[in-house]
Amino acid sequence: MKYLFKILRFIAVAMLAFECGPAALAQGDARQVPSESKEPSPSGLTGAGVRGSVATAAKPGEADGLGNLSLGGQRHPLYRLQTSDMIDISFTVAPEFNQELIVQPDGYVMLKDAGMLQVQGLSLPEFTDAVQNAYRGYLHDPQVAVLLKDFARPYFIVGGQVEHPGKFALRSDTTVVEAVQIAGGLTPQSKCSQVVLFRRVSDDLVETRLLNLKKMLKPHGKASGLQEDAHLQPGDLVFVPQSTISKIAPFITRPSMSMYVNPTQF
Repeated sequence: MKYLFKILRFIAVAMLAFECGPAALAQGDARQVPSESKEPSPSGLTGAGVRGSVATAAKPGEADGLGNLSLGGQRHPLYRLQTSDMIDISFTVAPEFNQELIVQPDGYVMLKDAGMLQVQGLSLPEFTDAVQNAYRGYLHDPQVAVLLKDFARPYFIVGGQVEHPGKFALRSDTTVVEAVQIAGGLTPQSKCSQVVLFRRVSDDLVETRLLNLKKMLKPHGKASGLQEDAHLQPGDLVFVPQSTISKIAPFITRPSMSMYVNPTQF
């Protein structure tokens, strides 16, 4: 009887091992097979918002993207708020907070119920985020629409030896040669071979570039030198200096000056 019981127990253990063996082997194979690598979606974003938006923002030439300009700066920079700008903000589900704001000389605006907010130098998307953060204590999920109603018009300045020096609106793509023509053209006393373009890079830094308008405007057999002309940016200053001849002309008689000086050299 005991011998029969041992045989039955041996058969039961063998059947159990036979049933569990393939499952254990399958699990071992599963550990050896590398799983497909899946990158987690940052912040739970899916679709174009995962990697497509980052790649798009990094493309040169897009809004606020860095460009390799001759005088530095950005290509297609976003407009940044300045003093006296007028902004209209409206709330989707809370129209009682709708308001029209003007950037004060100190760079602040007064938000209804939310107090003072410094906005000078912010782009419109940054301003929208700042307003939403300011009203989170009043609204659960503030949805804000921002409209720039009035702003400082872009301009350039032409000074020195031009017919009509002054400040002009920069309405479209304009070069230095075109700016000089807008200012009435050069005077006979101008030294057009050393026109200076001033461009403010920061509050403490101004870049300069020396342009030879005489070379640009001189007719050539094949092509002129206009490819060296610079494109203006808002706030640029074009200065046309006075020639050496015009500086000494009041002290020299005309026959003497024409005898010793060749005007084409200046």
